[in-house]
Amino acid sequence: MCRSPCTHNDVRAGAPCDAAGRPLPPGSPPQPLPPKGPDDYNPFQSRPQFEVGDFLFRKEQMSAGNINELMQLWAATLPPGQDPPFADAKDMLNTIDLIPLVDMPWQAFIVKYVGPQPARDPPPWMDKEYTVWFRCPRHVLHMQLSNSDFAAEMDYTPRRVYRGDEREYGDFMSGDWAWSQADTIGEDPEAAGAAFCPIILGSDKTTVSVATGQNEYYPLYLSNGLVHNSAQRAQRNAVSLVAFLSIPKTDRQYAKDPKFRKFRRQLFHTSLHTILQSLRPGMTKAEVVRCADGHFRRVIYGLGPYIADYPEQVLLSCVVQGWCAKCTAHHSHLDGSDASRRSHAHTRALFDVLDLKGLWDEYGIVGDLLPFTVGFPRADIHEMLSPDLLHQVIKGTFKDHLVTWVEEYLELVHGKPAAAIILADIDHRIAAVPSFPGLRRFPEGRGFKQWTGDDSKALMKVYLPAIAGYVPAQMVRALSAFLEFCYLVRRDVITTGTLAEIEDALSRFHRDRVIFEEAGVRLDGISLPRQHALIHYLRLIQLYGAPNGLCSSITESKHIKAVKEPYRRSNRYEALGQMLLTNQRLDKLAAARVDFSARGMLSGACSRLPSIDEKDIWAGLGLDEDQVDVGPAEAVEQQALLQEDEDCAPVDDDVLATVVLAKRKARGYPRTTAGVAEFVGVLELPQLIRHFLYVQESPDEEILEDVDPSTFPLCPPRVLVFPSAVAVFHASSDLSGVKGMKRERIRACRSWRGGPGRYDCAYVVDDQNLPGFRGLAVVRVHLLFSFKTAAGILYSCALVSWFVPSRDTPCDETGMWIVEPQLDLHGLPVMSVISLDCVLRAAHLIGVAGTGPIPPTLRHTDSLDAFNAFYVNKYADHHAHEIAF
Repeated sequence: MCRSPCTHNDVRAGAPCDAAGRPLPPGSPPQPLPPKGPDDYNPFQSRPQFEVGDFLFRKEQMSAGNINELMQLWAATLPPGQDPPFADAKDMLNTIDLIPLVDMPWQAFIVKYVGPQPARDPPPWMDKEYTVWFRCPRHVLHMQLSNSDFAAEMDYTPRRVYRGDEREYGDFMSGDWAWSQADTIGEDPEAAGAAFCPIILGSDKTTVSVATGQNEYYPLYLSNGLVHNSAQRAQRNAVSLVAFLSIPKTDRQYAKDPKFRKFRRQLFHTSLHTILQSLRPGMTKAEVVRCADGHFRRVIYGLGPYIADYPEQVLLSCVVQGWCAKCTAHHSHLDGSDASRRSHAHTRALFDVLDLKGLWDEYGIVGDLLPFTVGFPRADIHEMLSPDLLHQVIKGTFKDHLVTWVEEYLELVHGKPAAAIILADIDHRIAAVPSFPGLRRFPEGRGFKQWTGDDSKALMKVYLPAIAGYVPAQMVRALSAFLEFCYLVRRDVITTGTLAEIEDALSRFHRDRVIFEEAGVRLDGISLPRQHALIHYLRLIQLYGAPNGLCSSITESKHIKAVKEPYRRSNRYEALGQMLLTNQRLDKLAAARVDFSARGMLSGACSRLPSIDEKDIWAGLGLDEDQVDVGPAEAVEQQALLQEDEDCAPVDDDVLATVVLAKRKARGYPRTTAGVAEFVGVLELPQLIRHFLYVQESPDEEILEDVDPSTFPLCPPRVLVFPSAVAVFHASSDLSGVKGMKRERIRACRSWRGGPGRYDCAYVVDDQNLPGFRGLAVVRVHLLFSFKTAAGILYSCALVSWFVPSRDTPCDETGMWIVEPQLDLHGLPVMSVISLDCVLRAAHLIGVAGTGPIPPTLRHTDSLDAFNAFYVNKYADHHAHEIAF
């Protein structure tokens, strides 16, 4: 995707300098790193030794006992005088520990209660020592800033991006907050010209093992705002574990003791204040730091957004549960009146006129504690709290509120027995949704014992058509407006036009959600902090850019690599120490890989395997050589991809949008065109191909509807049939590569995963001059094939049937387009052959079930044949939402 025109805050800010901080002339090359030999894999002896160590420790996470056994077996295969890569596990770990690129040892400090204690039998928590483990955040930040893996994915100065008259908010440095911070810093002559580096923090408790007693850990993560959002979401070491906070616990009799609660909050804020001290000098005086592009820059730090869920937000901001941490709206009516923004200055002013009880009752302020941010320049925790898409939008408003309220409404109106029948049919509708690349199926409906964020995201994509017909139209409109808000705020780039759409969607949601109050589901009204937080999203997007770069799903994903997997690798006894060491070694291996890659030492295959006869390769794949039109090496790669059964995946390569046939042909089809036509039951296929050739070979202005078919070009005698096509397109708001590209398979196969056939739907470009779905058409793909004409021209084609919109506008309730199969005079689907060049990507259709139940035995594989009308599911993914409006 090409970059939009942008305005930088100050072209001098963030300019390269030398190691002493002196400005360099424009265009100066980076100061070279100390020279290293092309084979210097220090402390590893060779690339294979590094690759083996990285594979065993990081990727395979093999136990020490198994590594020892593997090395012994490896040694037994070698001739005398040759040794395996490592003598044993201890040798491998010692080698990893010697990697010199990252030197960030774990440190600890102890916090203890020092207040007054009862004369007799003080609570155990008062005498206990609480240990906090951390790594120097300044060193962690330097490691991130110098990571050459991000050389093309960092902004060293704030920027305002425009496309025409539209302002665009995307990566963090495109927001207004970084701009204003840089302006403030630039007022200091000593800091003029320095790059502003926002520090992004996130913390969240996580449980690693329910079965062994709820073992909880409290990781603190650190990132920076210079890195692009795509790198933040891709988990490429742009987010680093910096500390494990202590979790004070006590007996049940003391759990609600005000002193214990106050100490728990004090411990949290004192810990954060202490951990971040090494960064404080760099917040007022610029440091010279080597950056990812190899240049040195003078850098000023500043505390930026803090990623946290609602319980963590009120803890961070010293606000009472039930109140908003960002504004002073009263907890009993959060959305009912205009409220001022919270700030440190506002809180200090209240301290002068209200006592602790008044602060608590009137403003929801915990008045006997100050947030950790008061000790840092230009920092205000109320401003720093970032939007939380996962807990406020996906898990909170959608799963905990709306889905629950719909079920409660059905029980109120129909009674529990009848509601159970309706909910069972809603489950059947969800289970009958056709397959789609990247879409999770719900074979049993939405009855989960324990919901995850991924469950909520997946259900969100198919929920609206499932309830339509069973709940009032206003209720459907409320959910539709919310989904619209949700998909808009989760976009990778948000324009000023998108902001207006977000505001409109939120207004419609607030207007229509009153149906839950009027129906008796919310008798006490709607005053919920997580739902209320949505009103702050417009301003937060303008401040911090697109929220998907600051979502708590990023930190929750980091839990897996930084907490859960290291815990599983430990022996469970005093596991934290082992987890710290595992993280330290993972960082060393990651730094080594970045260094070796930057020096071109990891290019290509690690080693050449012994040559294998081609006949043995074909036999091993279970293929005949004449079944494929590629070489054996490429066939091996294709077979591996097929075995992965991958419907969609990110694309990191720099490629253009395209749709191409799979490289492997489908088995079992006749080789002649007439044979294929009879085999698939479309006897008119040869004539459809002839009409396709007529259209291809005729100028647009000369294509006529009433043409003698006998004048069409001759049909090729042979066609090659393929089981799928691969669409590659730009979908940066979805799970995609660093350049925003994604691939997905469009399938047309007689059997899918050993079951019935799968014939996907696709979007076809109909009129490029019309916006959204008005310029598209939906087809169902029945056959994917290619052929060569007598002139040697190769065509890649699809045999498709067409759908047509049932009306000129989307459905008033769901906001989705409804289409129907296009039928001829005999009631048969209208078929045609089209070029794959017309296909944009896969489309997802969901049957319109109406007001009655569907057959409980209806399978998802039969869904596209069972309904008379279909919703065009614009919520299948974010790219679909951007094109099918």
